[in-house]
Amino acid sequence: MNKIYQPLPNTWEELLKRPTQTYFDIENTVETIFKDIQTHKDDAVKKYTEKFDGVAITELLVSKEELNTVTDLVPESLKSAIAIAKENVYNFHKAQKTDTVKLQTSMGVSCWQEKRPIQKVGLYIPGGSAPLFSTILMLALPAKIAGCKEIILCSPPDKQGNIHPAILYTAALCGVTKIFKVGGIQAIGALTFGTESIPKVFKIFGPGNQFVTVAKQLATKFGVAIDMPAGPSELLVVADHTANAKFVAADLLSQAEHGADSQVILVTTYKTLIDAVEEQIQVQLQELPRKEIAQKAIENSKLIFIETHQEALELIDTYAPEHFIICTENEDFYVDNISNAGSVFIGNYTPESAGDYASGTNHTLPTNGYARNYSGVNLDAFNKAITFQKISTEGIQNIGPSIEIMAEAEGLDAHKNAVSYRLQELQ
Repeated sequence: MNKIYQPLPNTWEELLKRPTQTYFDIENTVETIFKDIQTHKDDAVKKYTEKFDGVAITELLVSKEELNTVTDLVPESLKSAIAIAKENVYNFHKAQKTDTVKLQTSMGVSCWQEKRPIQKVGLYIPGGSAPLFSTILMLALPAKIAGCKEIILCSPPDKQGNIHPAILYTAALCGVTKIFKVGGIQAIGALTFGTESIPKVFKIFGPGNQFVTVAKQLATKFGVAIDMPAGPSELLVVADHTANAKFVAADLLSQAEHGADSQVILVTTYKTLIDAVEEQIQVQLQELPRKEIAQKAIENSKLIFIETHQEALELIDTYAPEHFIICTENEDFYVDNISNAGSVFIGNYTPESAGDYASGTNHTLPTNGYARNYSGVNLDAFNKAITFQKISTEGIQNIGPSIEIMAEAEGLDAHKNAVSYRLQELQ
C-alpha cells in the first residue's frame, strides 16, 4: 500500500489521480459501437452482447414467464432485507417532493414553478461480477415517485442468457416491467437511439465501468440527458485517534471489492493509525471471496498522514470523493465545512455500505472528482422544473415600459413591439 506522510499541496493533484484509462482510448470503441447500433439496431445489440458477455440472445426482453418464476429463486431472508431497504429509500425520496413555488412579482404579474416528471427514463443496472440489485431501489423508486411514465431497465445477462434473479425480483417489486438483457456500451447505445425492441429514452441513469461512463457521456451528444458521469467506485475516510482501525479497514475494503479500478484513501491526523489500518486490511483481505479484485484496488490506494484537520479538509475537497466517511472527534468541523463530496457518512457506526443498501439515501453518486459540480441522484433528477407566468392588463402596464426600454437597448425591436402593441391597445 502507498503510505504518504505530510504531502505538500503542490503534489496533491498528482497524488490524488484516479487509476483510470484515458477517455480518449475508450471513445473510439464507444463511437464505433454507437454507429453500429444506430444503423443495425437489435442485430448490433445482440452482436455486441455475444462479443462482450459471451452469450447469444434471441429475445432481449425479459418475458412475463421469467418474471413470474423468479420469486421462488430469491431467499426469503433476502426478500425481507430488500423490503426494509425499499421502505427506507422510498420514504427518504418521497420526502424530497416540493410544493409549487408561486409569487406575484409585480402587481398583475404572477409567476410560478412546477415539477413535471421526465416521461421516458432508462435505468442501467450493472450485473457482471456483482449483480447490483440494490441500484434498482435507488433508481426505480424515485422514478415511480416522480411519476415517470415509461421506465426501461437494462442489465447484462450471464453466460446462460439470464439476468440475476435478485435483479428481476427487485425490478418487479418496484413496478418495472420492461427489462432487457443487455449491458455495457450496447445498452447505453440502445437507450440512446432506440431499437426494434428497446425504446429510446430521454434520460439515462445508473453507474457502470469506464466504458459505460464514456458511453453515457457520448449519449448526451444525441439529445439524451444523463444523471452524471458515474464511473468506478471510490471512498475516502478521514480519521483521527478516535477511529477504530478494524472499522476503517473494513470500509476501505468494502469499496475496493467493487472493482480493480476502484480507489480507496485514508486521510488521518493520527500517524499511528496508518500502520494499524494497513495491518487490518491485510488480515481482512484474506477472508474475502473477491480478494483478487480488492487486492488490485488496494494497490492503487493511499494512506495519507496530514498534521492538521484544516489541511486534511483542503486535501479532501481537492479530491472530491464519491463517498466520504468521517471518524474524528470533532466531526462537525468536516460536516460543516466540506464542499465537495457525493455522500457523507458520519461517525464510527455509519459504514458506507449503509448508504449502499438500506439507510435511505441514494447510492448513485458522482465519481472522478465530479462531486465538485454534480449531485448524487435524488428525486429532482427525475423531474424537470417548468416555469409559468400570467400577466394581466394591469401587469403589462406595470412592467411593459421596462421591457420596451431593455429590448430597445439590446437592439431587439420585435421584442419591444410585442409589448408596445399591447400597451397601445390598452390606451
